[in-house]
Amino acid sequence: MMRLQRQSQALVEQSYYQATAHAAPSHAPLEGVARADVCIVGAGLAGLSAALELARRGMKVVVLEAMRVGWGASGRNGGQALAGYASEMKPFEQQLGQTAAHDAWEMSLEALRLMQTRITQYAIDCDWTAGALTVAVTSKKARALQHWVEHMQARYGAHHLEWLDAAATRELLDTRRYCAGVMDPLGGHLHPLNYTLGLARAAAAAGAILHEGSEVLAIESGKVGVVAHTQDPIRFPATTRASGLARVRTAHGEVHCDHILLAGNTQLGAVAPQLARRIMPVGTYIIATAPLGRERAQGLIRNRACVSDNQFVLDYYRLAADDRLLFGGRVSYSTVSPRDLAATMRQGMLRVFPQLADVGVTHAWGGFVDITMNRAPDFGRIAPDITYLQGFSGHGLALTGLAGQLAAEAIAGQAERFDLFTRLHHRPFPGGDLLRTPALVLGMLWYRLRELL
Repeated sequence: MMRLQRQSQALVEQSYYQATAHAAPSHAPLEGVARADVCIVGAGLAGLSAALELARRGMKVVVLEAMRVGWGASGRNGGQALAGYASEMKPFEQQLGQTAAHDAWEMSLEALRLMQTRITQYAIDCDWTAGALTVAVTSKKARALQHWVEHMQARYGAHHLEWLDAAATRELLDTRRYCAGVMDPLGGHLHPLNYTLGLARAAAAAGAILHEGSEVLAIESGKVGVVAHTQDPIRFPATTRASGLARVRTAHGEVHCDHILLAGNTQLGAVAPQLARRIMPVGTYIIATAPLGRERAQGLIRNRACVSDNQFVLDYYRLAADDRLLFGGRVSYSTVSPRDLAATMRQGMLRVFPQLADVGVTHAWGGFVDITMNRAPDFGRIAPDITYLQGFSGHGLALTGLAGQLAAEAIAGQAERFDLFTRLHHRPFPGGDLLRTPALVLGMLWYRLRELL
């Protein structure tokens, strides 16, 4: 995990979002022993959403963050808030049936509404812009996209999705790269770090206590005595284990609580190895151009929607509020980032918009998302008093907010909606800690080859 943190730190330092983030208070590290109803590990969107909801219900909540609020994927992603799931609906349909799958789809729409409600309710300044466009590069991918639209309209009533042929797509985008598209007016985009910082402010105002610089070293269930650790075995005193409270330990303190929520995604491997085997950290990268000016920027994406293609290794991009183009894509299945990241990503951008050859790149950054084998989210419990949220698979900007709310509902005793997701089966990645990355690379190359044929 330390290697992942070091690599991630290097990537975040050049982030456009860090450079344009609103001022935010720092939160002191945990020191000594604290008592809470719920201890949340991870101050990203999922953890902060849960903290806000639990604090509003009158619970005492402590949030522990190893680095800073929004330091992980929540504060450096592509900024695209989309309906649905990275897996699409197939795992839900196959494992849970059509009724539950329909409920899951409706909850993904609820996630978008919840995000917009919180932006308004808590006056979060994060440049929300409505509209999300999915595009197809090849005729084969266009047929797949059209089949998906027809399926979603027939099975899920998603009649808000608008099919666009090549001509209609080019009316919105000044590029000849795409042969079809689908416009979703319910999705949109925002400044993810400013949204995360705003959610942290709302959670703190509701009574949640946040601690940064507080890496969790061990957790223990008060129910079954589960202990995990990052270094040498860490044991809690027998007198505290006998109390029935769960424990969370950092370098300088402990939280004794009734319930633990793990919401650290790729950063929790050593604390919960049984969960780490079910996700893979995958690097993804973004560049920001110099400001284009309003007229030139608007000429690229005429309705200012966010855009992503449906390739297996996809491009995604959007216009920032200051009229830069933020262009993302590329992936790595190790902790090694591409060499000369800005130049590599710029080549991808010029494939889509060759007219930007004269435009410089001012920022290049990236981070790691947690993907599952089937790309569906992985929610559940590793003990009666330890709940977890992970596996958003690059599709979590809106869903993390709802996931935090569902976890809060479950912790408060209303678990029906949360438990819909716990019924999904997730296989561990093959190969163990040493071989799963090479195995995944081979698998991704195979999928990429299929896409090119």
